[in-house]
Amino acid sequence: MTSNKLTYSNSGVNISKADSFVKFISSLAKKSGKSGDFKNIGGFGAVSPIPKKLKDPYIVTSTDGVGTKIEIANDLNKFNTIGIDLVAMCVNDLVVQGAKPYLFLDYISLSKINLNKLKNLIRGIAKGCEISNCKLVGGETAEMPGTYSKNKFDIAGFAVGLVEKSKILNNKIKNNDLILGVPSNGLHSNGFSLVRYLLKKKKINFKANKFLKDELIRPTKIYVKEISNINEKNLINGCANITGGGLEDNIKRVIPKNLCAEINLDKIRTLKIFKWLYKMGISEEEMLRTFNCGVGFCLIISPRNLGLVRKYFGKKFKPYIIGKIIKNSKKVKFSGKVSW
Repeated sequence: MTSNKLTYSNSGVNISKADSFVKFISSLAKKSGKSGDFKNIGGFGAVSPIPKKLKDPYIVTSTDGVGTKIEIANDLNKFNTIGIDLVAMCVNDLVVQGAKPYLFLDYISLSKINLNKLKNLIRGIAKGCEISNCKLVGGETAEMPGTYSKNKFDIAGFAVGLVEKSKILNNKIKNNDLILGVPSNGLHSNGFSLVRYLLKKKKINFKANKFLKDELIRPTKIYVKEISNINEKNLINGCANITGGGLEDNIKRVIPKNLCAEINLDKIRTLKIFKWLYKMGISEEEMLRTFNCGVGFCLIISPRNLGLVRKYFGKKFKPYIIGKIIKNSKKVKFSGKVSW
């Protein structure tokens, strides 16, 4: 008799589980000052003060997701790192403008609430916020039966950053500036549709391959700390977050008119996962257009600042010269060939 009642629960939505998840987020936020003001969690909106130390503040916003890397998380039943990816994809775009991340909100939509999965997702998001010194102030969890098939879900993030007007990175790039590649730590969160297509076509069981399992789920590197520190010292003339579209499509977005980023592909230090993808049959052109190929972030600096800039990075992510700015009507020019 009960199963025939017209209730929200019988339609596939469990409000009690959603409430339980909100309480979990609140308890998680209480444990970490960097996770935000727990009083905001579960409210209609998050209220946060603008830091008083900023004299002429500008707001920078960014929103993003993690694409089909979600399917890798589902296949591996591993959900505690995909939230780091979500934060990274948003905050790495903020620092390109010179902003420091301040607030973060998430959106999670899924077929049916699985508290264990959701808790792992939010733990990753909280960890990403901690790494980027950003406050997790709220979000939305939507249970949508009929929209998503069993066990499927999607996540999106929204980040707010703050920057002093004098620290905004625009129109500072000059002829003869150096272009530095900051190493990535792998695929980050781009190109996974192509990777998954390759795995399917080649009939590769990546779950039985430790190298592939580790590489495909590895969370995106967050560059906030290093980039914020060198921008505080006025050491950056421009920068680019290398995501979908690769080096060319992302660098050209910050190059001023009549200047060109001349990049020597011989200099690119390619990671093992990209060499593997290339050997599996993906062309160099497609590799460069789809993946970061080992360069997760690019810095454009004055040559005199090279030594100082490098000091702000640990050994694994030490920037190195991959090109320079020249006068040319074309935004980006490649020379050389990547060593696969």
